[in-house]
Amino acid sequence: MTNQVNFGDQLVSPEEKTRRVGQVFSSVARRYDVMNDLMSGGLHRRWKDRFVARVKPRQGERILDMAGGTGDVAFRMAKRGAVVTVADINADMLEGGKTRPEAGKLDLKWQVENAEKLSFADNIFDGYTIVFGIRNVTDIPAALREAHRVLTRGGRFFCMEFSSSDWPGFSNLYDAWASNVIPKIGKAIADDEDSYRYLVESIRRFPKPNAFKAMVADAGFARAAAEPMLGGLVTIHSGWKI
Repeated sequence: MTNQVNFGDQLVSPEEKTRRVGQVFSSVARRYDVMNDLMSGGLHRRWKDRFVARVKPRQGERILDMAGGTGDVAFRMAKRGAVVTVADINADMLEGGKTRPEAGKLDLKWQVENAEKLSFADNIFDGYTIVFGIRNVTDIPAALREAHRVLTRGGRFFCMEFSSSDWPGFSNLYDAWASNVIPKIGKAIADDEDSYRYLVESIRRFPKPNAFKAMVADAGFARAAAEPMLGGLVTIHSGWKI
């Protein structure tokens, strides 16, 4: 029998999850940036600034921004002088990024890629980043191994992802708001309630910070670390290829 994986709260085949995740992001691509502001109260901008400050992009270094979507994080890194390849499995998300006014002013490459099987050679990137994307990958260990493979020796891995919070009162409030309000915002703004319900369910099912830190280490990264915010609702993960 084919192994099944979670697509939100549903069990589906790995192939079905990949297909349905693609449909979700094609559906939300046009209103994705607006919805990020509404869902987080604008906090996602501060989280991304903090994330890029941890990455410390340097002039001329090569960074792969996987699941880079509309380029929110890539723009921040390119403005610091990094040469950024924005990769995403969803071409609609990349097209949304290419049309942003700042896209033509920065050193960016845009490429459709599957995180589980990258087309790049070994040891070519100085940094690998993935922000709010890895929970949508069907085979997360495979994606982590690929991240390790394409990094140079001394290269660094940084990931920021949602999970559930360990703060009891806040956790309950956030879960109620996310379950009841975010899909309704998705319906009102993007005319797509189901996609945003999936996104909420995918956050709830993502491993806790320490569990994901162990997965990063298992992929071969040294000094795996997790920096939780809001009790782990958002966590910056990191590791080094040595």
